[in-house]
Amino acid sequence: MKLTDNEIIVLMSQSQTSEKGLRAMMDIYQSRLYWHIRRLIVQHDVAQDVLQDTFIKAYQNFAQFKNDSKLYTWLYRIATNEALQQLAKMKKMQKADEDAEQQLQKLVADNVEHDAEEIQILLQKAIQTLPEKQKLVFNIRYYDELPFEEISKILDMSVSTCKTNYHYAKEKIENYIKENHEL
Repeated sequence: MKLTDNEIIVLMSQSQTSEKGLRAMMDIYQSRLYWHIRRLIVQHDVAQDVLQDTFIKAYQNFAQFKNDSKLYTWLYRIATNEALQQLAKMKKMQKADEDAEQQLQKLVADNVEHDAEEIQILLQKAIQTLPEKQKLVFNIRYYDELPFEEISKILDMSVSTCKTNYHYAKEKIENYIKENHEL
């Protein structure tokens, strides 16, 4: 039995029934919000992540819902903002991935003749400082050159999580090498 928006609002407004309200809200609006997000994001896995973030944000910020618009309109706004933030992150990560990869390659290439062994040792030390997930993603992507879709299947992570871990790993490795490499 589907609840009305007013019934969901009442459930969400009370701490002892807020989880029931969230489940009802998800049952009713999940599909519509997913397809809205999917049209913006395109990738299924990322759209699923954004949808989940939308419901988490709605749950955490329900006290801010002023009931001056329909519940769906409020959720739609949250979903749109979350999707746009994700798109911005994806663009920034893509640019950062390209820049960081070029910088890493340049750093290694510039030092091949002089101290290639030192750079390799530094790279290995930098990799060892990474958190486990970042280390796994970085090693598979950097050494095996597998696409993120494949890495996500191997590690049972979403593609966006793999990309995020790779981005942070590269950033940390770059910083480690810059800080520890004697010019």
